[in-house]
Amino acid sequence: MTLAADRVTRAAGGHLLLDGVTVACAPGTTLGLLGPNGAGKSTLLRLLAGLLAPDTGVVTLDGDPLPGLPRRAIARRVAVVEQQADTQVDLTVLDVVRLGRTPHRGTWSAESEEDRTAVREALAATGLTDRADQSWHTLSGGERQRVHLARALAQRPRELLLDEPTNHLDIAHQLDLLALVAALPITTVVALHDLNLAAMFCDHLVVLRGGRVVISGPPADVLTEPLIADVYGVRAHITHHEGTPHVRFLTAQGDQAVGKSSTRTA
Repeated sequence: MTLAADRVTRAAGGHLLLDGVTVACAPGTTLGLLGPNGAGKSTLLRLLAGLLAPDTGVVTLDGDPLPGLPRRAIARRVAVVEQQADTQVDLTVLDVVRLGRTPHRGTWSAESEEDRTAVREALAATGLTDRADQSWHTLSGGERQRVHLARALAQRPRELLLDEPTNHLDIAHQLDLLALVAALPITTVVALHDLNLAAMFCDHLVVLRGGRVVISGPPADVLTEPLIADVYGVRAHITHHEGTPHVRFLTAQGDQAVGKSSTRTA
């Protein structure tokens, strides 16, 4: 296992955010974190990234506790794309993506050819090559999300952590982004609300509620009608296509399906 949390707890303001959570990320796979708002997904991601420290328990990278590893070594290995990340500085798209190379350069080091190649490839992978010179402040929410993913890819991490990366994206870009992430030959952990996107693109799912793990396993084992009713408090009908579960939510009054899936169109 590359990145793992063993019985971690975390409290803030007298409220227990995570309570004895254990997760392990298999190398080269995509792990999806699911659960209602306030379940602890973002807190767990920040613990895995080393941005927060657990009150009890331990987070390890290749078996080594994160607190014992140099910060630069972690930054070279682990990239994070958070929900809210903004700047008041007048930067271009290219400037932001170049920040992904910071852990690989010394304080006064000039940009290397490897840096330039990593940035160029990250811009191309996220469809932003033509936007390289555009000001950050003129971008939409969805475009900013893609820029942050490009910054993370320019880092060339071995572990990539994403907190709700499909927020602000239309359906086409949601699918493109998650297909790109799932195809990367690295370990990825992604927090999602959309159950169908999680089923489509994740190899393994962990469902959280109230800071605790409810269930973990392959999508076909995790996404069941009783589980959705228990965790989310709604009724759903599950069908399967080529082994992948597909969720159709039902109204409280009867069996009428709400829409065609849980995928948002906003």
